[in-house]
This record gives sequence, C-alpha cells and structure tokens, in this order.
Amino acid sequence: MKIKYGQIGVGHAHANKMAVYRQSEDWEVVGVAEPDAKLREQAERDPIYRGLKFMTKEELLNTPGLKVVGVETRVRDLLNTAEECIAAGKHIHLDKPAGESLPQFKRLLDDAARKHLVVQMGYMFRYSPAVLMLREFLKNGWLGELHEVHTLMSKVSSNSDRKTMAEYPGGIMFELACHVIDLVISTLGKPDKVHSFARKSGPQGDELLDNMLAVFEYPKAIASVKACCIEIDGGERRHFVVCGSQGTFHIQPLDAPNVRFTLNQPRGKYGKGYQEVRFGNYPRYVGDAADLAKIVRNEKAADYSYEHDLIVQEAVLKASGQKTS
Repeated sequence: MKIKYGQIGVGHAHANKMAVYRQSEDWEVVGVAEPDAKLREQAERDPIYRGLKFMTKEELLNTPGLKVVGVETRVRDLLNTAEECIAAGKHIHLDKPAGESLPQFKRLLDDAARKHLVVQMGYMFRYSPAVLMLREFLKNGWLGELHEVHTLMSKVSSNSDRKTMAEYPGGIMFELACHVIDLVISTLGKPDKVHSFARKSGPQGDELLDNMLAVFEYPKAIASVKACCIEIDGGERRHFVVCGSQGTFHIQPLDAPNVRFTLNQPRGKYGKGYQEVRFGNYPRYVGDAADLAKIVRNEKAADYSYEHDLIVQEAVLKASGQKTS
C-alpha cells in the first residue's frame, strides 16, 4: 500500500523533489500547502505540481491517513513548520540546512524521538552511489586509520540567489556546504573544534559571504571544508576526499560522481593501487524517498540517527561562524 505524503512549502531551492514522490510506487501525494500567495501562484503554474490539490497547512495536516510531510519552505520557516508537523504526529523529510537555532532543532529532534517519528534530512549526497561505495569501504575498514578529509562545494550564484542567501549570516557555508559537512560527520564523527574563515570576494553589491573555509579538528585527523559561489564551472570541481593509513578515496565531481581510489593491498573485489569507478548521472533524491518509505514501514532502521543530525547542524553553524546557543 502506498504511503500518503504531503508537502508544506514550495519556497525551498530543492522543493522540486516533489517530482520524485509523484513518480514513486511507494508514495501517494495528497496535496501541497503554501501560505504565501505569490509562491503558491508560481507553483500552480509549475508542471511539477500540476493536478495536485493546494490546501491550507491545517487541511493538509488533518488529511486522513497522512503519514509523512516534506518540509520545503524557505529556510527561515523550516524549523517552525517542522515542529508543527511533529506536533501533529507526522514523520518528516526536512530540507536543509536545519535552521539557525540549534536549541530549537534539538527540541524538534527530542520530540520526534519521544514520538518515534522519522526526521530525514535533505542532504543530497547521502544516497549517491559513490557515497554508498565510500560507506562500504569505511564499514570494512579498507582505508585504515583516517587522518584527512578534504571537500569542496562551489558554483556561481545568480544575483537573485545571492540576495536570498545574504539574508543569513552564515553565507555560502551555511547554504551549500551543509551537504558535505553531513558527509564529514558521517566519516569522522563529531569534531573537537571547528574553525571558520569567511571572505566576501565577489564584486556584487550585497553582503553575502561567498568564499568560505572551515577546518575541523579531530584527535588524529583534520578535515577542511571549502565553499564558494563565484567559481566558474565550480560544480565540476566539487569533491570529497578521504585519506587513511591504507588507502585514499576520491569522489569528483559530486553531482555526477566518479570515484578514484587506491589501496595498499587487495580488498574484497578490488585490487591494490589506483582504480576508477565511473557512476555519472544518477537520479537525485530517489534513494532518499525509497529509504524513507522502508523506515516508515518499519522494514529497516534509519541510516542516520537523531544524534548524527544534531552533530551535523552544530558543525554547520560553527563552520559558518554562527551561534550554537
């Protein structure tokens, strides 16, 4: 039986993932709620939402049989909306980043845990085939003791996007690098310290911090996270590199991933030395939606814990120079 799914908000940059839920055999989309009249009017003309019922937030949350809500509002409204969904007893897919208040996010996660509700974060690389391959390597210990992670998320942002991002003091690190900070924490765990370095390097007439670096300290490792939105063809240079005592694993680019790795000895079906695995384009968010369905049906446990998501959000805020209390 299909799981009933609704979406609140269409203002998030990744709200178009609605198409994945509409095409999936796991989900039945019951409708969309968008209180902003201008955004709703735009969405009603968008083919992604064609034929869907638009309703109030209250109508959506009271839809009989509704199990899961996708929270796809503007970033400033994400946590308040998510709390309303949890209070209504709904599992949620919460888009990123998880707001600017760590105490509020912790309260949300604690409430969800008490009610045994799923909070799936919208970090877009979790179910990339290259990241799943990396998780296999790490689980098997094939890279040995880890000492370095280096990652970069770059692009060129339009003036309108810059204006939106400039509303938040965390700059491009907060908006974009949260996706790879999620991977850093998955790989190395909670850092001892996080150092933030920020620059406004672009010539545009706004206050957006568009060129940022964060350094994560661990007892025996260092991670560096670079984020920029003024790099020409920056998407091609997006990468995630993990170095250990027995091998190195390099994903580049991240969005249509190829993997180049080396091992000091044969491991499983892989030989010693440098090898390449080319994945290329994959359908973003399809894996997330399929996994969420299995969790809601109690067919498996969540791959990412409440604790993990809280650690990620704390790291995102520290990396972007924001308060955590």
